[in-house]
Amino acid sequence: MPLTLPKKHKKILNMAVPAAINSLLDMLQVITDLIMVGRISAFAVAAVGLGLQSLMLVFAVMTLLHVGTNALLSRFIGSGQIQRASMGLSTLVRFALFLSLPISLLWYFLSAKLYIWFDTAPEVIALGSEYVQVLTIMMPFIFIKMVFISALHACGETKTPMYIKLLSILLNIILNYILIFGHFGMPPLGVVGAGIATVIVNGLELIVYIILYVKNKMPYSPYWHYSSALLKRALKVGIPASIERSLTFGSFMLFTLIIAEYGTETLAGYQIGLRVEGLAFMPGIGFTIAAMALMGQGLGAKKPHQAKEDVLLVLKYTSGFMFFISFFMIGIPEKIVWLFTDDAKTIQEASLYLRIVGVSQIPLAFNFVLSGALRGAGASRQTLRINLISLWFVRIIPAFLLSWYFESILFVYLAMIADTTVKAIWLWRTFDKGEWQKIKV
Repeated sequence: MPLTLPKKHKKILNMAVPAAINSLLDMLQVITDLIMVGRISAFAVAAVGLGLQSLMLVFAVMTLLHVGTNALLSRFIGSGQIQRASMGLSTLVRFALFLSLPISLLWYFLSAKLYIWFDTAPEVIALGSEYVQVLTIMMPFIFIKMVFISALHACGETKTPMYIKLLSILLNIILNYILIFGHFGMPPLGVVGAGIATVIVNGLELIVYIILYVKNKMPYSPYWHYSSALLKRALKVGIPASIERSLTFGSFMLFTLIIAEYGTETLAGYQIGLRVEGLAFMPGIGFTIAAMALMGQGLGAKKPHQAKEDVLLVLKYTSGFMFFISFFMIGIPEKIVWLFTDDAKTIQEASLYLRIVGVSQIPLAFNFVLSGALRGAGASRQTLRINLISLWFVRIIPAFLLSWYFESILFVYLAMIADTTVKAIWLWRTFDKGEWQKIKV
């Protein structure tokens, strides 16, 4: 980090850059499956892509852990109550374990039906059903892991998750190579091999976090403590955020349903476009994590003006980064998409998507950072209202009508970026009013 940077900039970048890199690596680990199965067929890409998108429902439920943990523990950290923060972490780890069990059962029996509901090709249904059911095994791993990662982010420790993720993505690539294509004596397992590799990597990541926790290598003391009062405080913020993500997931599934009507290549192109776009906005989410933690710490220290200044500085960095990335999305999407597939029609469809969303990267930066900051302040009900109203009345309903009238995927994508812009304006006005300063977590 350059020594000439002001202290505030160094503080934010030391927290945000590792979180941004970690988020980027997280997306790379996810899309590794897509890149490697893309050499099998468009059916394999659609199967894995839709399976990964359906996994977003699980992450929507996990939002209550992510937001609740960060909002609660960052306040304790900001006010210097380390013991209370440690008790909160222990409580949320136990809750995550119990929550993951029924979610695992529901996922196993319902996720495979997603391919049938979307009326995908028989080949996609067969491949996808096997893939998503393998992922059931990792549910407890990712739930508990989310609490540990969020707890580290809450105290500004973002480097440890980055190092762990760096090692796991390398392992994921090796396991994919062995299990998908069949090497070193292993039979080629295709998309099932990709699922097995994902499960193994997530299990090993959790083991690393548990070892660090038990051996006192985290800022928190290892307890086996449960406090219903602390859990209620975390859920007060986390549940509205989880409802928002869950309903948003449902909206995105309807949006995907519209796109699926245009054929397998268009659906595969959309799935690839989402993953490529994720490469751009995952680092943006990394800065959002910093905004959420800084907001909670600032309010915990009773310095709301400092919290606001920190968030605005994070917003400037995020907007600049995503503006830079947009040039690649608009200018050379075909070269990027080629990494995922060599199917000409799929490349064409994915490139169209990337060019459209490339023009909305700055509004998307506002969405990420301001939503995260407001959740860190405990204003998750406000973000719930903003996101749902805009999603339905600016994106989903107009997309259905435009698709029916024009029969062109272009107008469906235009409704999507209109939603992004409207939310950015609304979130900014909500943040600028400053009513979040009065919320108690």
